[in-house]
Amino acid sequence: MSTERASHQGIENRPAELLQRLLQFDTTNPPGNEAECVHFINDLLVEAGMQTTLLRPDPNRPNLITRLKGQARAPALLLYGHVDVVTTAGQEWTYPPFEGRIADGCVWGRGALDMKGGVAMMVSAILRAKARGLVPAGDIVLAILSDEEDGGDQGARFLVQDHAEQFAGIRYAIGEFGGFSWYAFDRKFYGIQIAEKQTCWMKATLRGEGGHGSQALRGGAMGKLGRMLDRLDRRRLPVHITPVARMMIERIAEALPFPRSFGVRQLLNPVLSDHLLRLLGERSRNIEPMLHNTVNVTIVRGGEKVNVIPSELVVELDGRLLPGFRPDDLISEIREVVKEDVEIEVLRYDPAPGEPDMGLFGTLADVLREADPEGVPVPVLLPGATDARFFSRLGIQSYGFLPMNLPGGFDFTRLVHAADERIPIACLDFGTAALYRTLERYGE
Repeated sequence: MSTERASHQGIENRPAELLQRLLQFDTTNPPGNEAECVHFINDLLVEAGMQTTLLRPDPNRPNLITRLKGQARAPALLLYGHVDVVTTAGQEWTYPPFEGRIADGCVWGRGALDMKGGVAMMVSAILRAKARGLVPAGDIVLAILSDEEDGGDQGARFLVQDHAEQFAGIRYAIGEFGGFSWYAFDRKFYGIQIAEKQTCWMKATLRGEGGHGSQALRGGAMGKLGRMLDRLDRRRLPVHITPVARMMIERIAEALPFPRSFGVRQLLNPVLSDHLLRLLGERSRNIEPMLHNTVNVTIVRGGEKVNVIPSELVVELDGRLLPGFRPDDLISEIREVVKEDVEIEVLRYDPAPGEPDMGLFGTLADVLREADPEGVPVPVLLPGATDARFFSRLGIQSYGFLPMNLPGGFDFTRLVHAADERIPIACLDFGTAALYRTLERYGE
């Protein structure tokens, strides 16, 4: 037995060590270059006696699929996660982002939360099931994906379009982003993601009189841009209460004593929602996008010479649509806020899954209650988008379920894609155990 292979023995019980190794592969997307990382995971699975399949549109962008055979008493269950990560450019890190440093009880590095930490949990759980001889009620399919952070074209979209047979008969899936704990009014909750918003990227063009930089010109494209940015910064788009948001807020309210329960329920009143969000201040940060379509200006292009006033400016907009809404709805809401003569063109629109199938929610909630009786599981709507939108085209309901019992004060959402991204080692152990328990309980 080689030294490297010997070092992998029992890795299913050391998810922090596995995550360290995954973080050491620089899979910043673009360009991704996930091949070395995916092949490392492939080797672990093969060494454990599992059969794997590698499917790729590009040699440097492979996707891995493996299957743990079950008893065929239930449909197969899909676990999926991506190994590409976003850039660290312009960020100041305490430790190098691709070192995988263990410090202060955490594993530090780009992707620790999004989502190599989740991949480490999933791989550890399925290796643990293999090592212990678990034969679940249905097959467990594990998919390790490329390219999620740049649209999924080389990853989940490619698999769904070109290799749908790999997912035949699957009804439920587990992916990112839910499962971690958070506090509201001194009560502990675990959000299980059952739905997500839709990606709608747009290009806005503003035009006006151009000319020499020495002119006292007003009302041009730059002025329009300034007013547009100011209005989008100051004003929310209209409130919309979707079924998932209603379900989440009602379950949170049920867990709180009066009068807090009454106050939380008022978020479901469109007349009061924005007022309450302002009163909540920073605590509303994660709730606000669940009640509104949102748009952010992320790229501005215009002007080529310092002494020439540009007659045309282009900005790119990252729009996120609530379930049930279409790009035209968002464009109308933007126009109502901006009140400028602006052309808006949709660059990319990925529809979200439809009404959620709650069939697996009870099992996942029970697993969390057993793991942490203090926590209250609630369904949540993710303000972002994941690969779930592609698997939904095959009729697969995804749940964001990467369980993490986070310490108080640990701000998960602020660390994702940010400097000093890290995950507590105890959370990796907690999540791996919870996912393994899910495999045991699935189909009961």
